[in-house]
Amino acid sequence: MPVSAAGEPSAAATRSRLVHRLRDRFGRLGRELGKFGVVGGVAFVVDIALFNIAQSALGLGPLTAKTLSTVIAASVAFVGNRFWTWRHRARSGLAREYGLYFFFNAVGLGIGLACLAISHYGLGSIWPVFRTLLADNIAANFVGVMLGTLFRFWAYHRFVFIAATPAVVQAAATEGE
Repeated sequence: MPVSAAGEPSAAATRSRLVHRLRDRFGRLGRELGKFGVVGGVAFVVDIALFNIAQSALGLGPLTAKTLSTVIAASVAFVGNRFWTWRHRARSGLAREYGLYFFFNAVGLGIGLACLAISHYGLGSIWPVFRTLLADNIAANFVGVMLGTLFRFWAYHRFVFIAATPAVVQAAATEGE
């Protein structure tokens, strides 16, 4: 590695290390985002199918149908994210991960339900077109899911499936005893 007269690494060497670190960091983040997207896509199909079945075939109201479909789809997504998307991350205890995962899913569900309620009940009281199954699907399964997914990716990455640190490894080891 080239060294300056003061014994410090040269600017080119420092830049090269920085570029390498950034490429590693964002490459890993990109792979995680891609896997998260695949798992989310599967869960999304489960969510939409169950939402429509619950609302049209079972006669459930839109908010109840969305809650049911989201809980089941979130369970599918948990398995995919834990064992594929973030399988390289240290386990910090299934109970901890599961609890945080479903807490953040509840927040994401709240975001989706808010979008659905605003559309169906708020806008629907003004324009009846917002009370249709198509409008409910757009509000819940596109707008709500998009906003909830952005929140959930950030929360899972930051709080649920955390990178291995000495404290996390120690907590997981203590929990297993």
